[in-house]
Amino acid sequence: MARIAGRFARVEPRRRVRDLVLGLLSDLPRKNCWSIAEWAGEASPDGMQHLLGRASWDADAVRDDVRAYVVEHLHDEAAVLVVDETGDLKKGTHTVAVQRQYTGTAGRIENSQVAVYLVYAGERGYAAVGRELYIPRSWTCGPDRCRAAGLGEDTVFATKPELAARMIGRFLDAGHRDAAPGAPGRPAGAPPTTTWTAPRPRGRPLSGPDGAHPVRWSPPSGVDDSDGTIPEAATP
Repeated sequence: MARIAGRFARVEPRRRVRDLVLGLLSDLPRKNCWSIAEWAGEASPDGMQHLLGRASWDADAVRDDVRAYVVEHLHDEAAVLVVDETGDLKKGTHTVAVQRQYTGTAGRIENSQVAVYLVYAGERGYAAVGRELYIPRSWTCGPDRCRAAGLGEDTVFATKPELAARMIGRFLDAGHRDAAPGAPGRPAGAPPTTTWTAPRPRGRPLSGPDGAHPVRWSPPSGVDDSDGTIPEAATP
């Protein structure tokens, strides 16, 4: 926690983020603001919700601190960068970037919010070092909706492979050169039956779990692979 403590100007959020991290690392069967706040001895989840939704701190700077920590402690010359996505099922239409879309969490098309993650993986372990929220065209084409959800005026649509490339580029630009892109999972939205490669690779192609063949992907049935949305004819 000492590495990121300086990202929080006040002692209260500094202590609360410590409790949040410890709660996420705990054996709680269900982890959310309510359960972690209760686990930390707080009377309500208000403090945790304020930390994540309204408190002033630089989440991207903390992300970079965590990335440096992970590479330092899990350093491995043979490490790979793993790109994959995960979704959270949602109700309603107000959660930022939510829409009906395919998510591996459910294994089908559901109302959900999807993010793409970058993981550093080596012999000594693995940990997330990057994240990008996937914002569908149904959001980026509606500036008023984006503004109401707190998205910046400069928010533009990016495919999931483009988000993955952005994260890998950020990793390399930070001076980390001991990992090559790998792909046990498909970044949904990658062009079907093609091989996706990262910017400035170290020379090893994107490959499957056995490392023997380039990955060739096909989109889930009923999904428009260009942006992860559901074609008109497939919408109930």
